[in-house]
Amino acid sequence: MAPIFAQLQTVVDRYDELNQMLADPEVMNDSQNYMQLSKEAGSIRETVATFQEYEQVMEGIAAAEEMLGDAEMGDLAKEDLATLRPQQTELEEKLKILMLPKDENDDKNIIMEIRGAAGGDESSLFAADLLNMYRHYVENQGWSLQIIDETPTEVGGYKEVVAMIVGDKVFSKLKFESGAHRVQRVPATETQGRVHTSTATVGVMPEFEEVDGQDLIDPKDVREDVYRASGAGGQHVNKTSSAIRLTHEPTGITVAMQDERSQQQNRARAWKVLNARIYDHYAQENEAEYAAQRKTAVGSGARSERIRTYNYPQNRVTDHRIGLTLNKLDRVMGGDLAEIVDALVLAEQTAKLAELTEQ
Repeated sequence: MAPIFAQLQTVVDRYDELNQMLADPEVMNDSQNYMQLSKEAGSIRETVATFQEYEQVMEGIAAAEEMLGDAEMGDLAKEDLATLRPQQTELEEKLKILMLPKDENDDKNIIMEIRGAAGGDESSLFAADLLNMYRHYVENQGWSLQIIDETPTEVGGYKEVVAMIVGDKVFSKLKFESGAHRVQRVPATETQGRVHTSTATVGVMPEFEEVDGQDLIDPKDVREDVYRASGAGGQHVNKTSSAIRLTHEPTGITVAMQDERSQQQNRARAWKVLNARIYDHYAQENEAEYAAQRKTAVGSGARSERIRTYNYPQNRVTDHRIGLTLNKLDRVMGGDLAEIVDALVLAEQTAKLAELTEQ
């Protein structure tokens, strides 16, 4: 068995231990501990089941090999081996992937920020198109998307829009979307039919609950300002100081939230975004560690990195990090991102496997 399988029995033993603990009445009465243990068990359940299937296949191979010299059973043994050996190879490859180091944030929900960049009004319209693309993808996945802050433009686009995406392992699939997205198309305002190039940036940050962010943010480092909201909302916004601005003084990162009617709701949302932005700030600031973690896969995750081009005249989308080109831009913009997401995940897994092989 390859060295990568050395820890598999340890995983099986831990899974058995977790199931015993989950059956303990004291653990069952401690809801927080029970949820944590259940989550850990769920995270290794597929690995354990695959390893058990692998062990059964290996037992079958050993039994068939013993019968090869038997005059009566030899042919049957050859047939069994012809079936079992491909299963062995397939399961070994699956186990290698399952045993790869996990990104600790893969199970988290995300906060996504989309900003119009180069290209003026056209970039803001493209930002709105990207939001719509992700909204459709989220619906296809059975997740939910909620806008938590937005700065619309007069032409119907966004200077900036911030959304919370909630679902199963959202970060694991959308973490590769961070970067600069380039669009090539004829803007609605172009009278000569010329193709223009514009860009929008996407930032994907894992959502952190308060317990997650305690080591990142000392509340004493955050200044809170309360002020009156402005904009739509009728008379209410001018009479109540419900808007919140949080400033993390060590980094200068500021989050302002005024969309909700209550000060408490705005404060809760502002803290979620602040936690995410500060995590993102420190992750990218620590360049050596961050590069080792992400650039070995499909990119640094920096928003300045051009990751994808959307060419409307040729109905083509190209992901530059992995050299993937698809001639179905219309379907991609309609939320059909699965082929791109799967290719990016596979590229990261391949890179990680190569690293392990070199060690």
